[in-house]
Amino acid sequence: MSALLSAVFLGVVEGLTEFLPISSTGHLIVAERLIGYRDAGETFTIVIQLGAILAVVWFYLRELLDKVSMLLRGSPRARRFWLNLVIASLPAALVGLLFEKAIKAALFSPTTVALSLIAGGVILWVVETRRARPAEAPAAVDPPVTPEPDLYGVTPRQALTIGLAQAVAVIPGVSRSGASIVGGLLSGLDRVTATAFSFFIGIPVLGAAGLYSLYKARHSLGQIEGGAPALLVGTAVSFVTALLAVSWLLRYVSRHDFRGFAVYRVVFGAVILVLVVAGALR
Repeated sequence: MSALLSAVFLGVVEGLTEFLPISSTGHLIVAERLIGYRDAGETFTIVIQLGAILAVVWFYLRELLDKVSMLLRGSPRARRFWLNLVIASLPAALVGLLFEKAIKAALFSPTTVALSLIAGGVILWVVETRRARPAEAPAAVDPPVTPEPDLYGVTPRQALTIGLAQAVAVIPGVSRSGASIVGGLLSGLDRVTATAFSFFIGIPVLGAAGLYSLYKARHSLGQIEGGAPALLVGTAVSFVTALLAVSWLLRYVSRHDFRGFAVYRVVFGAVILVLVVAGALR
């Protein structure tokens, strides 16, 4: 596969999976090994992930600016929203700083990804099955407008629960969005609010981690297969596909639960294990 085609393929994988509860890191690890792509210093992955993060910033740009404006005007609701973002972001930041090297050295393998996907899928299924579900419209009838998330109703305790759950996602295959959404559901948030809050806390967590990783890998930029054209193409594709994925997921969870994603995780994890045992994936 040519460098540009690889960039397009990996950009699609990153954009589609970054904010769905199915683990972008896990999918990229498997995708890169399947197509034989060599990512020097993980630089390509880091940059295209920033493209996906920019997609969420763009998607919520007006809302983010409104919340900043409200904060500057002294709004208590805006103050609590930004405080909750800090609370939810700190656990993952601390775990990442303390254990990043050890985790990458010991756990970045297809087997770890497969087991994490399966375990996360089982947990997601159990959480969705056991939680009290409010009455919903029949699946065949789509609501005319996606329900608005109650982001100002999130409490600091709920934010901490989400943050602690998100910290587990440093393990490849767990999924940052999946873990944070599960944390939101367990803390009592509705699906739309849990999903939207997961998107918002992904901006500081993924943005800071991506920029820090890019700084460390800055000397590897010239070693990327396909050079600058591949990097630009991969980032652009990641941006567009992430934008579509975020918009789609918010509509999806307004009328469906997450059990479809749980099944996908288990099936995909099992397929990876079969490929590993067969020697087709190492």
